[in-house]
Amino acid sequence: MAEAELKKDEVVRLFALGGLDEDGKNLMVIEINGDMYIVECGLKFPNDNASLGVECIVPDFSYLKEHEKQIKGILITHGHDDVMGALPYLLKEIKADIFVSDFTGRVVEELLRKNKITGVKIKTVKRQDTRTIGGRQVVFFPITHSYPQTYGFGIRTAHGYIVYSGEFIADYDDISQAYQGDYSFATRFKNDGVLILLQDSKGAEHALHTSPNHRVTPYFEKVLDQHEKQRIFVEIYTQSVYRIQELIRCCIARKRKMCFYSDELKKLIAGLESITDAVPSELVVPVSQIDQCEDVVVIISGQGRALFQLMSNIANNEVDDVEFHDDDVIVVATPLVPGVEKDFKSMENDIYKRQGTIVKIDRNVLGMHPSKEDLKMVIFMCDPKYYIPIKGAYRMLCANAMLAEEMNIPAERIVILDNGEIATFINGELQPGLDTIELHETLVDGNANWDMAGVVLKDREILSTDGVMVLAIGLDFRTKKIINGPDIQTRGLVYVRDAEYLTREVTRIMEDTIKEMVDAHKYDNMECRSIIREKVARYVFKQTAKRPMILPVILELNPKGAL
Repeated sequence: MAEAELKKDEVVRLFALGGLDEDGKNLMVIEINGDMYIVECGLKFPNDNASLGVECIVPDFSYLKEHEKQIKGILITHGHDDVMGALPYLLKEIKADIFVSDFTGRVVEELLRKNKITGVKIKTVKRQDTRTIGGRQVVFFPITHSYPQTYGFGIRTAHGYIVYSGEFIADYDDISQAYQGDYSFATRFKNDGVLILLQDSKGAEHALHTSPNHRVTPYFEKVLDQHEKQRIFVEIYTQSVYRIQELIRCCIARKRKMCFYSDELKKLIAGLESITDAVPSELVVPVSQIDQCEDVVVIISGQGRALFQLMSNIANNEVDDVEFHDDDVIVVATPLVPGVEKDFKSMENDIYKRQGTIVKIDRNVLGMHPSKEDLKMVIFMCDPKYYIPIKGAYRMLCANAMLAEEMNIPAERIVILDNGEIATFINGELQPGLDTIELHETLVDGNANWDMAGVVLKDREILSTDGVMVLAIGLDFRTKKIINGPDIQTRGLVYVRDAEYLTREVTRIMEDTIKEMVDAHKYDNMECRSIIREKVARYVFKQTAKRPMILPVILELNPKGAL
């Protein structure tokens, strides 16, 4: 489809449904004259102290469901969970074309297949490509990140480009085509004018450039040299593809045998052969031979809690294919992401109990997000009219905003948003005030019916904090007179013997509500329970400042038929 002629009368609205003042759950919406472009669709993992059986948290898709016909495409910049993990949940609600690089596209295809999602087109874009999406020109450009073939992009508007620089670093030493960035794009955008520049804030507190401090190579080389005749177990996130390839290159350079422990990792390595050099087969050891090799490097990948639990199981000799020795070396090559701290510490304890050696190489390594000088470089090259920090905790958004001021962008042209807040630009000018979209986090516990799972998890939260009150009463089926109860039971709310005043009043509320509805000839079991629930909840909150789960039970019995 050719690009439509751009109208000078133009309304741009930018807002995030996730990813601001938090780590993960990234989802940005760029709306131009009603046409909506979804940028990324990620999830995040819950904190340990509030998990309540929650597997992950995804954005609130209600607004997108209401405006599905306006969605022109979903742009997924790379294959990490925080930017694409929630895609299956979104695509169960709406249908839209997905624009991805070739490598990420294969991962998305597998994700949709596993979740039995059909009717969605996956459109592959090259990292130096220009497409017309929804009648508007979108320019893709390659950036260097920890995932191969990551891209940023610019969307053309009548008043300049909206540029999304992505999760990039400036690294001029890595000449691998799968990771090499090209920042000449900024000059093109600058020449045509940049209306808004959106940049990642996760590294905005770090001085200088991220490179070369993103590399684990010098630290892992030292581990290999110091433990030439020992087995080395390296734990790493499966999605840290750049680091996995660093580990492999180090082993190849020293001719150390490697074992890829999980099927998922083996599949990743096989997929990488299409864009990078193959791993020499003579250096690859099957899992069955780990205990026969004295100097093998076992690369163990996974994600979050499951990875740390697996490492604990290996250290405790609770897996069938590895016998852990006290001279084995464990290398921690993963960053400690929010939500898994408890599992990480448990893993450490188990390894130390087995007298294994732990080497934490990640503590000296930066994540592959832009630091101050990386961000300033793109600001200088693009010279945007407006600047919006995205991704990261609020202090990181502020740090990003402050460095934009250092680059002479006026404070009134820097916009810090929260999830659900809408920045509106009419004919290239920011409008005063911020509209808002009401958002609610969606909790997922692994249940196939994820929407219902969110309701269940909310109930768990109430039960864990404010408890439950069960009100039971028996009525004559015909006359509706009380023949049994009421019986009041509480758990996690108050100690009943010390709160008889509470149960007396709740009993009165229940009896009076039933009598009033019967006398008025308006009695209905469901409606009566609902009114009792509402009245009791108000009273209990007034007395205790808690909102327990209220469960009224009205049994209608036939006394003559009773045995």
